[in-house]
Amino acid sequence: MCGISGIIHLNHQPVPEQALQSMMRAMKHRGPNDSGHFSENGVGLGFVRLSILDLSAAGHQPMFSHDERYVLIFNGEVYNYLELREELIPRGYQFQSGSDSEVILAAWQEWGEAMLHRFNGMWALVIYDRRDKTVFAARDRFGVKPFFYALDGERILFGSDIRSITAVLGRKPTPDQEALFNFLAFNRTDQNDGTFLQEVKKLDHGHCFSLNLAPGAPASEKVMRPRRWYELRKQIKEPFQTPEEYREMFNSAVGLRLRSDVPVGVCLSGGLDSSSIVSVLLNDFQKHDLNTFSAIYGSGQKGDESSFIDLYKGQVQNMYYTRPNENDLLADLNDLALAQYEPVPSSSTYAQYRVMKLAAEHVVVTLDGQGADEALAGYHYFFGFHFKNLLRQGRLAALASEMAQYYGKHRSLYGIKSLAFFLLPAFLRTRVRVMEKGYLDPDFFQANAHRSNVITEDLYGSPSLQEALINHFEFKLEHLLKWEDRNSMWFSLEARVPFLDYRLVERTLSLPDDMIIRKGMTKHILREAMKGTLPEAIRMRRDKVGFETPEAEWFRKPVFQKYITDLIHSEPFISRGIMDINKVRGIYQKHLAREGNYSREIWKWIHLDKWYNQFIDGK
Repeated sequence: MCGISGIIHLNHQPVPEQALQSMMRAMKHRGPNDSGHFSENGVGLGFVRLSILDLSAAGHQPMFSHDERYVLIFNGEVYNYLELREELIPRGYQFQSGSDSEVILAAWQEWGEAMLHRFNGMWALVIYDRRDKTVFAARDRFGVKPFFYALDGERILFGSDIRSITAVLGRKPTPDQEALFNFLAFNRTDQNDGTFLQEVKKLDHGHCFSLNLAPGAPASEKVMRPRRWYELRKQIKEPFQTPEEYREMFNSAVGLRLRSDVPVGVCLSGGLDSSSIVSVLLNDFQKHDLNTFSAIYGSGQKGDESSFIDLYKGQVQNMYYTRPNENDLLADLNDLALAQYEPVPSSSTYAQYRVMKLAAEHVVVTLDGQGADEALAGYHYFFGFHFKNLLRQGRLAALASEMAQYYGKHRSLYGIKSLAFFLLPAFLRTRVRVMEKGYLDPDFFQANAHRSNVITEDLYGSPSLQEALINHFEFKLEHLLKWEDRNSMWFSLEARVPFLDYRLVERTLSLPDDMIIRKGMTKHILREAMKGTLPEAIRMRRDKVGFETPEAEWFRKPVFQKYITDLIHSEPFISRGIMDINKVRGIYQKHLAREGNYSREIWKWIHLDKWYNQFIDGK
């Protein structure tokens, strides 16, 4: 787990070492254990290392193939590197380290780009061919590891961290208005290849690119054109036939992610997903010396799941807790914004930030349940897609029964309201979302609402539950992975996500509705697979929490009343032309008077302002 960066000069001018060093310094938190750089023929590669596999100098990067033809920089882990190494040895390859990086180089020599389909893991990698003067770069299937780039005249800048790019960009970056609109209107980011900066793009998940920098190469081969190497829709496999089959594959995914030469822990929220990982580790891997890390707030407070977490007392040897409050959040705002670099639409990211900070005191690798909600319909609005599917199929009796079961178990109309929303035309879905906010500046809204939008057209317009799940992998999951990567790497931690093992995903997303949602409950196959393993109170939980915070009450506390009041009356906040200031102030007064819970919107105002202050308005 590391950080990669680089500069490619298309005119073959030498890459200054000082520029590479600046890029590496900007993301040193991603790799505090080692660093290295390489420059040749207008290609400069930089690397900072967080040592996980083979802690010796043999894992140093940039890494050269044995014949020194190929140079690799690589961020991530290929968990099945041992199996790949055993496959490569009979083909004549020899290995001098215990690292997965050396296996990648051999796999490239043997299989070329096809090696990607053999990898089980998370990665962003770049391979330079010194003989043929070509560059190949690729990102993992679902976007667990980041890859950002900027096309800047005769050079291409890239890195694991946007700040590595802005460190050498040579000018102040420009906010991307579409990203700001989607963030405020839909609580969404990363649904396309854009970032919050116009100058910086990201290589989409499951994509790669090649460049031919040889002097006589056609100009078209020197143009960066990202292309898909992996398309989830085309890789869907036969569904699991039984919960036992699912359990077996899930165990394999967890077991692969235990491969490490440093201590491993679990981020335990108390929910079904992270608890499944903990219970499997306890029961199937006998890891009673496990370390778990949790955020709690006190009984009765929103986001507190201590009653579920405590069910593991006596089973888990080392349970650690962080107890953030409103004063901690205020004190951590600047550092959280620095860690995330881009605005995030939920303070749950702060809870995760505190958990990662705690975990870094005890381990170097964490496992958590990211991705299970997208694969197994964990959010309540997925009921709307389930109902929509039954309606399209004309299964009205089943629809009525499922709606009744949903309401009976949750005493909520949210899933049914979601159905009504998903049945609206795309332009009305956009208008409804914006009207819900009520505080966007009219000019800002008019300038952005007309854009073709994958959120309202593809994500919200999914015709079935299965399509909705696939679309969430395409257009929604990546922002969660980005936030986790940035929170974990800020504290020099590697975060691993067993639910995103591609073997598990490709067979889960083909399951029929009733193996995912049944009788008003989500994640049916996981619940059945964990029967007798998970504490029953967790296995049959009906609520969905995750790493949430009591933000609604925090924003009513005197310390935040002053902070927010000062913010929404400040000149920079007023002058940006994004929000209707009078409506913003009215909404906050309603929140204080308990005439509604507007904490999600308030949080976005706070974090967006921090982003502007630190990265746009500042030096």
